[in-house]
Amino acid sequence: MSDYNWCHNPSCHTIETQSRVRGTGDNKVLRTMKIKVGRYNYSNDNNPNIWNYFCNQNCLMQFLFKFAQEVSNIAPVREPKETPIKVRTEKYESYRYRWSGNAHTREPYQATRKIIENSS
Repeated sequence: MSDYNWCHNPSCHTIETQSRVRGTGDNKVLRTMKIKVGRYNYSNDNNPNIWNYFCNQNCLMQFLFKFAQEVSNIAPVREPKETPIKVRTEKYESYRYRWSGNAHTREPYQATRKIIENSS
């Protein structure tokens, strides 16, 4: 496998930056960016990384705007997924602030919150 990839954004070569200019004399071109594979692999593992395929966030977003439908068709989601959980409801004292004329008054009240229990 090569240690480098070319940016996968089909319009990367049209973005006008000095780093994309190649050629000599009057034969100048804008070239797609070359990317070192694993350049952001700080944990030294071989996990796939999106930055092995795109030179920057602009190119990634342009690619997604253009090919979002095709990407979502690779693994379509036709129904929602669910994870069973345990929920505990807890009452606690909280405060509301009310404007009365020219000052705020703090009024206590009994509030409730839902706490998701660890399922592991």
